[in-house]
Amino acid sequence: MRPEVLAPAGDAERLQAALDFGADAVYLGGTMFGMRANPANFDAQGLREAVAMAHARGVKVYLTCNTLPRSNELQFFPDFVKDAVDAGVDAMIVADIGLMTMIRELAPQMPLHVSTQAGVVNYASANMLYKLGARRVVLARELSLEEIYEIRRNIPEDLEIEVFVHGAMCVSFSGRCLLSAYFTDRDANRGACAQPCRWKYSLVEEKRPHMPMPIVEAPEGTYILNARDMCMIDHLDKLAQAGVTSFKIEGRAKSAYYVSVITNAYRMAVDYLMAHPQDYKLPKEIRDEVFKVSHRKYCTGFFFGHPNACQYYESGGYIRTCDVVGIIGRCENGRVYATQRNRFFAGDTVEILAPNKLPVTMKLDEIYNGEGERITTVNHAMMDFSFPCEMEFPENSIIRMMTDEEADTEIK
Repeated sequence: MRPEVLAPAGDAERLQAALDFGADAVYLGGTMFGMRANPANFDAQGLREAVAMAHARGVKVYLTCNTLPRSNELQFFPDFVKDAVDAGVDAMIVADIGLMTMIRELAPQMPLHVSTQAGVVNYASANMLYKLGARRVVLARELSLEEIYEIRRNIPEDLEIEVFVHGAMCVSFSGRCLLSAYFTDRDANRGACAQPCRWKYSLVEEKRPHMPMPIVEAPEGTYILNARDMCMIDHLDKLAQAGVTSFKIEGRAKSAYYVSVITNAYRMAVDYLMAHPQDYKLPKEIRDEVFKVSHRKYCTGFFFGHPNACQYYESGGYIRTCDVVGIIGRCENGRVYATQRNRFFAGDTVEILAPNKLPVTMKLDEIYNGEGERITTVNHAMMDFSFPCEMEFPENSIIRMMTDEEADTEIK
């Protein structure tokens, strides 16, 4: 069975990116009840349009309602469910048992996926959730590969398993954290995490408040709560053998470029897995793509036992090796027409990334502005430009340029 590539869609632009670059399904949030409060998300009309757009491409849409809502918010939930039904979403992702019960009463035919926020770590929990109506469980991120095997062996065949395979990790158990609420009054369990685990900490003695003392766990720094990003692209065969139904990419708050590149990488990886199920050794050209987005150093999480290498002490920031310089609008008569995203110059070497394709490298010796005049730099935000090219690329293909920062190609 072909595993599903499940991509994040924080807004309409990121939804378009996921659709263009090969997602089998997307997950997105409404204006309430979702675990990502900062992205634009989708109101009722936007949700209907998003589902119609996705279904036209044969892509499923899963709607998040995976926060832990307070009692005074429940009055709004029936309308939320009605909007989901009217839009035609393919499933709702839920963490709270009370919300599960309400969905069963309000929309009995709506498929239910149980969020990782529910912390499912054993088959007893999975089986009970199945009896309550769940058709998929998003397992806790703290499970090993062997534990996933054990769960799969002891649950009904038609109960699907979804796991996170790529993206940011959380120092707290399956995202259930109170640090953000404590420090900033922004509740991580209600979609408003301020990510205090990424901050640099020092100790302060009570009588010396102006003398912070560094906390040193390693010579490189003191980011003691900070985690690496997860990347399982080298091990998709093992996850498929364990019975995982859906490979989930974290990142509803990430950029459209991130969604495009990572979705494309996992799309190509899954296709390669289907063609080489017994000897999955991902080609370097596909693997390299996951390093061409902003990311923290990568690890494989808990899948292979205790994650000794998962913490990231050096800094709270990202590694960034590529800049997007343009988005292609069309190709005709031997010319590529695009709009600018970052400044670049005639003579620069760029990569062009098209859906389900490896990047193509070319040097742009000739560049023209929107009026057809030859120019030496593309330096105005969102300006139209073109260049001669014998190859053709689909709409929304990405033009990017490598930065001077050294790429990190290790996954621990």
